[in-house]
Amino acid sequence: MNGTTARTDVVAEPGRHDVVITRVFDAPRDLVYRVVTDPEQVPHWWGPEGGRTVVDEMDVRPGGRWRYVDTDDDGNEYAFHGIYHQVTPPECLVYTFEFEGMPGHVMMETITFEDLGDGRTRLVDLGVFQSVEDRDGMVASGMESGARESMDRLAAVLADSA
Repeated sequence: MNGTTARTDVVAEPGRHDVVITRVFDAPRDLVYRVVTDPEQVPHWWGPEGGRTVVDEMDVRPGGRWRYVDTDDDGNEYAFHGIYHQVTPPECLVYTFEFEGMPGHVMMETITFEDLGDGRTRLVDLGVFQSVEDRDGMVASGMESGARESMDRLAAVLADSA
């Protein structure tokens, strides 16, 4: 946190297979977890501002599938999907993430929700890619600004839900 302004940290160290996104929210852990895993809430915070996200499938359980479709202002569709591997409410989610526009480039994503004990929650999103090249390609695609935008939108949804 930076005074009253929250900051999303995105770390992509050269030569590594991972990206770490960290954000502290002014909301209790149960609420943050619930909003992240609620198919009714996901379209309000996931993806770029101005676009539209549709949750096509979201079965939050080990072995369950998820699929989101984003539509931009020009009507272009971008779909993403994966499979949940670990679901430990309200502490952790582990799932695969694949952009359907580039099949075969699968990332393993682990999101942890840390209760800071004062009504705030630290969300840490660790994305591990199959190769440094895959990771670098995702970073070059604008992933950092997209992640920051989604985290800002999630903060707004949480503020409205409190």
